[in-house]
Parts: sequence; structure tokens; C-alpha cells
Amino acid sequence: MKSVAEYFSLERKKKWSKMLASALTLFPLLALLASPALAQDPKQEVPDNVAPHAAPAQPLPYSHKTHLALGLSCGGCHTNPGPGNMMTFPATAICMQCHMAVAKDKPAIQKLAGYGKSAQPIPWVRIYQLTPGVNWSHRKHIQAGMQCVMCHGEVSKLDAMAQTTGVTSMATCIACHQAHNAPAACQTCHSWPTN
Repeated sequence: MKSVAEYFSLERKKKWSKMLASALTLFPLLALLASPALAQDPKQEVPDNVAPHAAPAQPLPYSHKTHLALGLSCGGCHTNPGPGNMMTFPATAICMQCHMAVAKDKPAIQKLAGYGKSAQPIPWVRIYQLTPGVNWSHRKHIQAGMQCVMCHGEVSKLDAMAQTTGVTSMATCIACHQAHNAPAACQTCHSWPTN
């Protein structure tokens, strides 16, 4: 006859054996579910720009690759105030929250600090331009669940922002609207004279 201690020791071993067997059975499934191939991260949906543009000269060097790798998000720097047509450039104070201490001896950061002290916005050059006559709103697209990468591509891999996608082409807009069951009639994006 087994003692109580031996019985519980045997029961504990059986219990741990079952738990280990379950974990070993579930581990491959969990690894598969966590794989990047099954991740639901948004991906670029618009085609690459057929005539790639060089990155324009900016007043300060800025690497989206470096900053996004630190965990910053698009919305942390680019806000969408009313009426929602354009995304903003970050206020200098946002940049200075880190750069008061980070890389403050670099000439570019000293220039950034100069913009901050003068209370002048950094004169960034806008990358994507809308064709005249197009009514477009970032806000409507954000509210529809679109995410930045879907139209602007993998900005997180760019040291210098450039027009890497054909997001401002009419054919791209129509194809995307059709793919997402959004209105694609002319008046969706174009105003017509009322006379």
C-alpha cells in the first residue's frame, strides 16, 4: 500500500506529465498562429509609383525608419485636425520632447532646437500633392478603417520620405474604392460647377 506522500507525488507527476504533453501539442499551433504569415497587419494596397520620385530636400534630415523603429506611430506625429483633409506635420515641441536630451549635440538637432526657440514651424516639404479639382479627406479614409501603410507603403523602411506609391493617381483611387465597395462616381472626389 502506498503512503499518502507517495500517492500525491505520483498524482503530481501524472498531472505535470499531462500538462507537458498538452503544452507540447499546443506549442506548434501557437507558433503557427503567431507567425508573421498569419498576422493581420495592414499591407500596402496601392501600386508602387511607376515613376519613382527622389526624396525632396527637407529643412532637416528625418528618417521615418529610425523613428518608427523606436516605436513611434504615425498618429503620434501626424494629427488630423478639422476639417480633416490633410494630416499635419508634428509641432516642433513634439520632436523636442525627446531631442532635448537625445542627440542634442548634432547640428540637425541644434537646428531643430532653433525652430523650437523661435516658435516657428519647421517648413517641411509636403511629399504627396493632390491634383487641382480633387476633393479628398484623410479623415474619411481613416474613419473607413484605412491605415497609413495601405496608401503610403512601408514608410517604416524609408530613411528619406519620397513618393513611393501611386496613391494620388485617379486609377489607383478608383481601383481602391471598387475593392472596398466605396462610392466611385465622379462626384465622390470631384466638385462640379453648380451653374
